[in-house]
Amino acid sequence: METVEVLPTLLMMLRFPVGQAYLWHDSDSLTLIDAGFAGSGPAIADAIRGLGRRQEELRAIVLTHHHPDHAGGAAEVAAWNGAAVLAHRLEAPVVRGEQPAIPPVLTDEDRALYERIVGTGNQDPSPPSGVDREVEDGDVLDFGGGAEVLWGPGHTAGSIGIFLPHHGVLFTGDTVANQPALRLGVFNTDRAATIESFKRFAALETEIACFGHGDPVIGDSASQLRTVAADIKP
Repeated sequence: METVEVLPTLLMMLRFPVGQAYLWHDSDSLTLIDAGFAGSGPAIADAIRGLGRRQEELRAIVLTHHHPDHAGGAAEVAAWNGAAVLAHRLEAPVVRGEQPAIPPVLTDEDRALYERIVGTGNQDPSPPSGVDREVEDGDVLDFGGGAEVLWGPGHTAGSIGIFLPHHGVLFTGDTVANQPALRLGVFNTDRAATIESFKRFAALETEIACFGHGDPVIGDSASQLRTVAADIKP
């Protein structure tokens, strides 16, 4: 796993073989945005120690959605010290293992990539994790000076983005990807809804956009997101 500083002293990107998670570090606490696949705990712990911080400082794990490359490590990491796991109300039953995941509606473009990923076993269900707080659109979370929850359905029913207005930082989950270039995310349950969620995210005044897949866009990310949003075909 590779660790990359995105915003000096504030944000680290944890890059896994498939996708990544993000670690926001305030002076008195740490917040993890997504948790990688099951088994990612040691890599996340290494990243925390690399900041000169302690695992016990992790207060919250915010899941953008339930897919195993985002939620698979949640139970393991939460078990360190009881960090709260947060997910959207519609996503929580899947994270807990109470409901099965709804499969994506694959486009022709998606199909070959999806089959390759599924063939590796990377889409096996995540180990169930408790969800300590079910969030809703408009909720404000206690990190980064106030982090706004943005319901962005389409990739999954309860996908969310997280926006830190004081820093101009947006976490899009898989609604947006930057792989191989900035684009609508793949493997969506509802493409039309995903497009609308992309447009909602693009309307924000962001400087840095962080994605579940692909490198962050640093510097006036809003204009780049809007350009792509305007060109997305239904």
